Amino acid sequence: MPRDTLTREQIVNAAIDLLDAEGLEGLNMRALGKRLDSAATAVYWHVGSKDNLIALAGDQVWGEVPLPDLAVIGWRAAATQAATGLYEMLARHPWLVQTFTAFLMPSAGKARHDDHALAIFEAAGFAGAQADQAVATVFTFVLGNALVPAAQASLTRKLGRDGGDQEELMRETMEQAVEIASRFPRLRARLDSVAGYADAPDDTFAFGLETILDGLEARLNP
Repeated sequence: MPRDTLTREQIVNAAIDLLDAEGLEGLNMRALGKRLDSAATAVYWHVGSKDNLIALAGDQVWGEVPLPDLAVIGWRAAATQAATGLYEMLARHPWLVQTFTAFLMPSAGKARHDDHALAIFEAAGFAGAQADQAVATVFTFVLGNALVPAAQASLTRKLGRDGGDQEELMRETMEQAVEIASRFPRLRARLDSVAGYADAPDDTFAFGLETILDGLEARLNP
């Protein structure tokens, strides 16, 4: 695609697709240009640099997080919807989790999310530093939960690049993990459970979020 017919929107959308499929380590201008049927130089002309492209992609996916209407629902329902929406967005785009430790990314999309998160907890009754602390508590909980699928996706890609039998390697690794866990009494007992050693119950995220909101609400009504 010639430079004069290529748009920044097309580039950012293609970059998000490539990042979703290959992670940060798989994004390069040559691969992106191939997806767009364009030269890498044309991509650079529109976005300036790889780091700037990642920032643009990140800003766009932040816009996917819903902003619950506080005029329609209460603060707890809004906080639950916003946190769940953030977790779902990070699950769709696990590469964004990687950017938090590797890139400086000023983002209007993230600022939009953060401003609304403050509005939610101000509606609950928090003010000043306590509102900031409430937002940070929920955000770090969501981010911590999103780290697991992001790490799994990155590991799966790494194993694929390294070659070999991925399923066999994962099976051998799990056997080693189970053998080590069996040396400890509580983990050994858990090995016999339905969930198994490596798996958390399906409702763990909802349980943790509800527990955090219970604690925040209790601080409002001591």
